[in-house]
Amino acid sequence: MISFETITLNGQRQYILAVIEHTTRRIRLLGTTSHPSADRVIQAIKNLVMDLNDAGCRARFLTRDRDGKFPVLMNEALAESGITTVLTGIRMPRMNSITEQWVQSCRHELLDRCLIGNERHLRHALREYEHFYKRHRAHPALNQAAPPRTVPDPITAPARITDLNVRRRDRLGGVLHEYSQAA
Repeated sequence: MISFETITLNGQRQYILAVIEHTTRRIRLLGTTSHPSADRVIQAIKNLVMDLNDAGCRARFLTRDRDGKFPVLMNEALAESGITTVLTGIRMPRMNSITEQWVQSCRHELLDRCLIGNERHLRHALREYEHFYKRHRAHPALNQAAPPRTVPDPITAPARITDLNVRRRDRLGGVLHEYSQAA
């Protein structure tokens, strides 16, 4: 679990709360707010637990940093659902490196390239990035596959290579690009 911030064009600081599944690299955005409070974080955690139960997922651990925005009651809410909270060490970003890498990717691929107007626009952009990250972005740790699918067999026949018909779909006005092979 991670919380990071960005600033919109109207000068408002927005805090983004997200979790990532380490094995599949699936991201779940828990929300954005300009005023992070203990109540909002606890409600986001309760919603996450309900979503995981509805999806039939069983999380055992939640790794998080020692940010003051994460209240003690959050650990109790997680413990009630059987999830153990693991705190990262102080100044040890490698303990939660997969989530830290996602934040860096989100910043470089989205937030640094797109002017965010307000909270509503930020939520829309993050939903688009979440979809892009889940479905189309290649992940080095998964052998360049996107999380929901495996790497296709390599094309070695020269005739097939010259006849490739690759299509590009732009998302967020061209900030993100999705590529697919047309049939």
